[in-house]
Order: sequence, then C-alpha cells, then structure tokens
Amino acid sequence: MCSQHSEFGASSEHSSNRRGTALPTETPPGPAGLPILGNARSLIGDTRAFFDEMSTYGDVVSYRLPRMDFCTVLHPDLIEQILLVDYAQYEKWGLEDFGGEFAPNGVLMTDGDQWRRQRTMLQDAFTVERIRSYGETMARSAEELVADWDDGEEIALNRAFSTLTLDLLTRSLFDLKLDESGSIVTEFAKTLNDRGSLDGLSTFVPMWIPTPENRRYNRVLSEFRSFIEGLIDDRRGREDEYDDLLSLLLTVEDADGNTMSETEIRDQMMTFLFAGHETTSLALTYTFLELAKNRSVRDKLDAEHDAILGGQTPTLGDLTELTYTEKVIRESLRLYPPAFIMFRKTTEDVALGGYRIPEGTRITLPQFFVHTDERWYDDPGTFDPDRWTEEFEDSRPDYAYFPFGGGPRHCIGMRFAMLELKTMLPTIAQSVEFELLSDPNPDLEMATTLRPAEDIRARVKRR
Repeated sequence: MCSQHSEFGASSEHSSNRRGTALPTETPPGPAGLPILGNARSLIGDTRAFFDEMSTYGDVVSYRLPRMDFCTVLHPDLIEQILLVDYAQYEKWGLEDFGGEFAPNGVLMTDGDQWRRQRTMLQDAFTVERIRSYGETMARSAEELVADWDDGEEIALNRAFSTLTLDLLTRSLFDLKLDESGSIVTEFAKTLNDRGSLDGLSTFVPMWIPTPENRRYNRVLSEFRSFIEGLIDDRRGREDEYDDLLSLLLTVEDADGNTMSETEIRDQMMTFLFAGHETTSLALTYTFLELAKNRSVRDKLDAEHDAILGGQTPTLGDLTELTYTEKVIRESLRLYPPAFIMFRKTTEDVALGGYRIPEGTRITLPQFFVHTDERWYDDPGTFDPDRWTEEFEDSRPDYAYFPFGGGPRHCIGMRFAMLELKTMLPTIAQSVEFELLSDPNPDLEMATTLRPAEDIRARVKRR
C-alpha cells in the first residue's frame, strides 16, 4: 500500500448521483496506459505483475483497456459492499461487451427482474435435500472413472476430471448419459476459454470482426446451441417421467404462472453444462496437483480417509466428519479459484472507498489476487490446509475468500459443487495417487476460467 493513501483512499469534495447520494469528486488513481490500448499490454504481458503494480495505488484502482474504463477493487470490505450491500448499483457484464455472447438469458448473465424471476424459479433444483440426493451418483461416476485406470497409466488430470465432472453433471441434473455427441460441451468450453484468454490482444477484438478466433467461436457456439436444443426437444412431452433440472426448466412457473421462454431454457442448460463441469474439474485438477507435490498433506488426508471411511465410498453422514478433506478443498480453491475474477458494471455514479466511480465503469474483483494477499494470509503462496482454523476464519474479513462469489448473486450451484468435491476427492484418493510427470508449478492461463496452459500429466499409482 502507498503511504499517501488512507485505508481506502479519501476525498473531502463531494458531488451527488441521481439518487441524491453525496459522492466524492475524486476518481481512483491508477497506472498510466498507452493511447487506444490503455493498459492492455501490461495486463496481457504478466497479469499477476500488473495487479501487483495496481495494488501500489491502493485498494480502488483505475485502468483502461481498449474502448473501456475499468476499476479493480482489492479490499474485502469494499468487495462486500459491491456484492452484498450495494449490489443493486452494479450489474453483470461479460463477452457481450466485446460484441459477442454466451448465454445472455441464463441466470449467470441476466440482471434485474429477469434474474430475480429466474433465480426463484431455479431454486427448487438446488435445495439442500435435492442436492444430497445426488451423492450416490457422484460417487458412482468417480468409481467408474478410477476403475478404468491401469496401474502405471499416464493420464492428463485436467482432461480426465473434465470427463468425470461432465458425466456426473449430466447424470445428476439432467438424467442423461451423453454419447460421443457430448464432446461439443468440452469443445465449447475450450473455445470459450480461448476466446477469453489474456494471452493476446485478440481477446479485445470485437466479435463482429471475422478473425479466425471469432469465426471458430461463432461456429462452435452455434453447434453447442443446436446440441442443447436437441436435448430439450427429446425431453419435451416426457417431463413427468423425470425429476431433474431439465424437466423443471420445462415446467416451472413464476408467480404470474408464466414458464421460461425457449431461449431462457436453452441458455440455462448451456450455463450449467459449461460452468457446472468446467469449474469443478479444474478444482479437482489443482487439488490433486497439490496433493502430488505435498507428501505430508497427502499422508494426513489418507489417514483421515482410513480412519473414517476405511476404503468405503463416503456417505452423506461421513462428509461432516471429513474435516481435513474440506480444509484441503478450501485451500485449493484459495490458491486456484477456477472462476478467478468477478465482473460488475456500475449502473450509476457510485461512491467506493472514498472515490467516485462513474456510471458504466467495469469493475473487476480478482479472487486470485485477494486470496493471496499477505494482509489476510500468512505465507500466501504455500498450500497449507491447516491454516483453516476457526480462529483464522474469525480473524480475516469475510470477503478475503470468495471462490463462489457472494451476496444475492452468489453461485447458485455452490452447494452442489462442494458436495461433488467432498464426495469425489475421497472416492478417488482412496484408490489412487498420482506421480507428476509435468512441471509441478505449471503455467496458468487466465481465460474464462483459470486453466493450466498445458495438460497436467501424471502417472496413476493404485493404492
């Protein structure tokens, strides 16, 4: 932190927004950029170093990318203000700001009344009771994957766990067993990540410009949509035969008796199939990467599994006793948050940390940076599940850790994802461990998700 700043920065002069709220007149400081490109080259060249540089300006920092004004927020209390306290003053934004779209009518991207309506309509699919019913399916999917591995076989962890989580998701939420045609889901995940990657300026090229990357994205998006529409058509008329998310999407009504539109149903499925499998597969990948690197952590995890599970598949009753398992998962999500940065946009001029943030400013909330801030974590680059004590959690600000977001718009699938991880980690770990064949400290690519730049390869060692 720069010594010239107070806790969040300050200004004694004020104006007001259209609600009549008094606002500071000073806007946040930030690093100088280039004409037209702004700070894009610094962001692309070394994203972590760029955020390190921005943190020297304080906790609310301005920067620019082509055609857009940005502000990053680095203090947990201010992140809480955005996500929880003043959330109505901020809206979502994403690929559409670059002239493209993903699933604009899905619950991940909608705002206002449409989002509130959708969230209410979807909540029955994610109750505690319903999520618990998925436990056996989760364990069975993991057991089937592990059974296919031979001792000494070489695999790519990220690819194997992507297959696992997609299979699990489609079985549990959509009561489907995808055949080869389901490969479009993983192809789209890769294409979307490629389009959103910070490895070059092509990310900032508007989608209407027919670059090879844009043409490929539009083609794969069209194929993905057609695939989803086919699944919906196959189910329509047979909704009563199933009790899953897909049938709920087709039949659920809002308070006025209206069902979801065809586009909303399609975009909900696209959202859950992409986000629901991609993020969890990455979490498993990074967890087993760290377990392969940290023998003492692996031994302690094995001891807990031996004592509580004894080689058996975990049941719902077991999960509450697997306290160290949960600490391992939480530490993995701290160091490697799959959704590594959150995005908001101001809907009016707002006051934040003593500064005025103009209407239309894109706000970034970087989990990857806040989760490794020395103000909140001792030795933040070390994988240390033992840090997660009650005393530690009581001592840090709530939003120093937010892998699933926060506030009313926190991830609707959070409980589902945690049940997945707490079920699959012990199921897999009791049968195998992994000898890393790749770099133990792989390069990570900041794209739509925080993905490894290269496959993380490992040799299977059956236990």
